[in-house]
Amino acid sequence: MRRIELTADCAARADVFLSEHTELTRSAIKKLCDADMVWLNGVNVRAGDKVKAGDLVVLQIPDPAPVAARPEDIPIEILYEDEDLAVVNKPQGMTVHAGAGNRDGTLVNALLFRLTSLSGINGELRPGIVHRLDKDTSGLLVVAKNDSAHLSLSKQIAEKTAKREYFALLEGVMKDDRGTVVTQIGRDPRDRLRQAVLPAGEGRRAETEYFVEERFPRNTLVRFSLKTGRTHQIRVHAKYLGHPVVGDPLYGYKNQRFALDGQLLHAFRLTFSHPRTGEEMTFEAPMPAYFTRILTILRNETH
Repeated sequence: MRRIELTADCAARADVFLSEHTELTRSAIKKLCDADMVWLNGVNVRAGDKVKAGDLVVLQIPDPAPVAARPEDIPIEILYEDEDLAVVNKPQGMTVHAGAGNRDGTLVNALLFRLTSLSGINGELRPGIVHRLDKDTSGLLVVAKNDSAHLSLSKQIAEKTAKREYFALLEGVMKDDRGTVVTQIGRDPRDRLRQAVLPAGEGRRAETEYFVEERFPRNTLVRFSLKTGRTHQIRVHAKYLGHPVVGDPLYGYKNQRFALDGQLLHAFRLTFSHPRTGEEMTFEAPMPAYFTRILTILRNETH
């Protein structure tokens, strides 16, 4: 059994606040609340109860169940590994962890085969997973090999001291060289498979910085820096800006110019402090070949 104590820094629903400040999902937090394992100022709290700044919230988290996902001999690129963590370069087309109707062929299956241990905080199907990438987004992920490392890395992401940067090729030509998008993001009420920008007071706060790297006659190469980590955040914010990601089957143009297997979105740089030593570590992964091929076509068209 593990105990976490947090002092609220804002007014919010209990499940929203805890999902912002831990790696637990809102559904997992609701289960803990229903089991009387979450307290607000010493009193059991429900998921929908309000917390305010200065409140003390305490969670009692049961020991993780044994990992249920099975190891699979799937090739993956491990850029770095030590006793606490590993950094991997996930290919496009690979799901990070099992979900409904998809239990095999995931990054977790590959990690269970390659690594000697993984943290158990996220339970049977998501061992070691501190943060995620969409199936068709490529690039860098840090994986925790023990619970101590997991908590440290999760805290860095929640407190925005870890830095995650992406390259994306967008439709159209962006006018501004840089900017910041701040919205509320939540499930699209018209399509349960999509996320959407929602009115103030709904969804969860999402913040993304962007920097134009290169302009083409019909496209823009942009570097994104995540300040929060909402589902599909960059893809939703790109659409919100009026420049969806090229190749995006969910948020992009219906008629795509290039034959692609997914969106041109790549997590190329990851920076964090090592959970044991405190050393700042930065890793980079080059753009995959299918991404650079499209850029080469666009650059040739401009000459």
